Amino acid sequence: MDFSGIAGVTGITVICYLCGLAVKLSPWDNKYIPLLCGLCGGALGALGLRLMAAFPAGNVIDAVAVGIASGLAATGADQLLRQLLPED
Repeated sequence: MDFSGIAGVTGITVICYLCGLAVKLSPWDNKYIPLLCGLCGGALGALGLRLMAAFPAGNVIDAVAVGIASGLAATGADQLLRQLLPED
């Protein structure tokens, strides 16, 4: 089984997570983090379709949808860590 497509989607999630952290550290409002992660993921999905041979999408619409889902997964991963780990 080839996992190279999953690695590309994971890369999009990590990049979107870092973009969300950058917004969190900036003076911008945190309520826009999911929107930014979704938009960033969509753009990276379209870019991944053009640059990666094993990207798990066959057309631009699917690639943008995969990217948006990956970007929003970054927000979910952040919230999962915050809810599971105790605060100090």
